[in-house]
Amino acid sequence: MSLHKLSPYGLRRALLAGIRRVAAQREELNRINVFPVPDRDTGTNLTFTLAAMLQSLRHPSPAGVRELLHGLATDAADGARGNAGAILAHWLHGVATALPPDESVTLPVLAKALGLGAAEARTAMADPCEGTMLSVIQAFTGGMQAQAEAGELDLRKGFVAALSRTRIALMQTQHQLKALRAAGVVDAGARGFVELLEGMNELVGQGRAADQTGPALEPPAPGVETFPGSGGGGAGRYLVQCTVDAERIERPVLKAALRTLPAAKIVLAGSRTQVRLHAELNEPAALLALAARFGTVSAQHIEDRRESTPESAARRRRVAIAADSGADLPAEEVERLNIHLVPQRLSIAGREHIDRQTISPREFYAAMRTGPALPRTSQPSPGDFRRMFDLLLSHHERVIDVSLSRRLSGTMQSAESAAARSDPQRVTVFDSEQVAAGQGLMVIWAAEAAQAGLDASRLLEGLAHMRGRTSVYAIVRDISYGVRGGRIPKAALPMTRLLRLSLILCSKGGRLGLQGALWGRHHLPVRFARRIARTLDPARCYRFIVGHGDCPADAALVERTLRTLVPNVDRLWVVETGVAIGAHAGPGSLVIAVQDYAPPTP
Repeated sequence: MSLHKLSPYGLRRALLAGIRRVAAQREELNRINVFPVPDRDTGTNLTFTLAAMLQSLRHPSPAGVRELLHGLATDAADGARGNAGAILAHWLHGVATALPPDESVTLPVLAKALGLGAAEARTAMADPCEGTMLSVIQAFTGGMQAQAEAGELDLRKGFVAALSRTRIALMQTQHQLKALRAAGVVDAGARGFVELLEGMNELVGQGRAADQTGPALEPPAPGVETFPGSGGGGAGRYLVQCTVDAERIERPVLKAALRTLPAAKIVLAGSRTQVRLHAELNEPAALLALAARFGTVSAQHIEDRRESTPESAARRRRVAIAADSGADLPAEEVERLNIHLVPQRLSIAGREHIDRQTISPREFYAAMRTGPALPRTSQPSPGDFRRMFDLLLSHHERVIDVSLSRRLSGTMQSAESAAARSDPQRVTVFDSEQVAAGQGLMVIWAAEAAQAGLDASRLLEGLAHMRGRTSVYAIVRDISYGVRGGRIPKAALPMTRLLRLSLILCSKGGRLGLQGALWGRHHLPVRFARRIARTLDPARCYRFIVGHGDCPADAALVERTLRTLVPNVDRLWVVETGVAIGAHAGPGSLVIAVQDYAPPTP
């Protein structure tokens, strides 16, 4: 049977089929992820990006295809993870923008819109290259446009022909990039896009009912219940929100469990297969852990309500300082300097966690030691940043986000995307070119400068100056975690174990590179600290952050050695190093960040 017009209902069903197919291939996509770095997270990032779109897909169909795609593009932009997620969000936005407001669209109209979508997808990357998702998007677009130019009007036939062309482009990615050729795999992001099309083809091309599995398409029930928990009348510090999906949710049982939470107010809304939870409480992990007992938890959002209270007025200043939780920061300095953190995301055994809010560094390292698979890390989504920026702009003239190095993560790209959608004239994203404790020192300096009254222009000048005076060093005792994560070649593991080497990494130009190694295991923390201290000028004043991967006694030895050998120490903090370095260096790793300190001058 021919299909001459694509309706919102038909597109919604096809996309749901495609999303389910990508989700089923998540681990395979992670396995083949070697470009741009072999961090094996493309499947996870793409799945979480697509999961953000489910909120729009589960609502009743909108008036037209353009309206549906605009909603999906907004959801994808808010929930985008990694390069693949960013490209997908830009592609959807471009296609939606080019469509007319008609309820349904024809093949020629869709083919023309796909051309704009392919062009906008390339703007998602600072350095777009062939052999990636961009290549298969272009191939699919070219295939649909060729069908339209040939006079084909049947969307099913046109889609099948374009998909055939896209499959060929996917296989060609293996020969377009050196890393893919060496590994003998196709690009993971490109494969994910093709899997999305393959799932859609089960409906569009073959007419099969692909929405017989997975969550039922059921709009949320109109009833919304608000009730107190066991916390009495006091308001909690955090507003926590999440969505729970399951084949069947026993609402009375869930409500009874929610009442046990120490929350002032709880809101429960949704259907038998999906509910949305809101609560005000002091321990965000309590709600999320309870929700996980009833189904799959997604769309997690945690907001620190202290910025919305009258008590925060006394602490307001012209410039607010934000950062991602990749920065290792002492908790007391975050509180004292009113630093605002957007958390990184982690996936452990298929369950999403929020860094330092629903999982502590100690729990993270325990999962690394005992889990069958390493935790997967993911940068905050643009939506996470945008919500933070919008909140801060309601209290401050300017916001400066001191970001994890652009060359090490897609975190800065997410922040820049959010800034562009929030208020680009008032939000500035600054590349610290640092990671972990090194980024932490930069964030502290920026927050002290804001507290001292520096305006945004002078503060950014100061940050650029301090960037060249800040370094971070990490010692890796066991490179097996880096090998398992794909960051270190397997061939290096037996050599380091045979020679009993501990590798030392150092930040330079926004990257982490090998600086050297220490032989043997005896007195390793002390020897590491001595090595760093020898590089410092005794006449200058320094700040340090010492980070540890669940080895506090070793960190104490590093602290003691630095205080003994470095005569002018302005401040020295000891923290648990988080996921930015810990995910690759593993338990037992040590970090020393050092800053040739110059105080902010008002």
